[in-house]
Amino acid sequence: MATHDVAFSIPQKFVLSKDVEFNVKSNDVKLGTLLISKGNIEWVPASNSVKKYRLSWEAFAQVMESAGKVRKMR
Repeated sequence: MATHDVAFSIPQKFVLSKDVEFNVKSNDVKLGTLLISKGNIEWVPASNSVKKYRLSWEAFAQVMESAGKVRKMR
């Protein structure tokens, strides 16, 4: 089974226009960077630092509900 690591950084001075960055790895190989902001969520694949994929929070909710696995809350 793959080992997943997630590291994140929050700007020292919280600025509304700054994203919170999550670096996502699987078995010590970087999958990409998740950028979370007030207005949207973005994915930057490790293999491509030029393009990023953006979803509004509404679109993200739809993707999670249609493609995500359902789990009980603890």
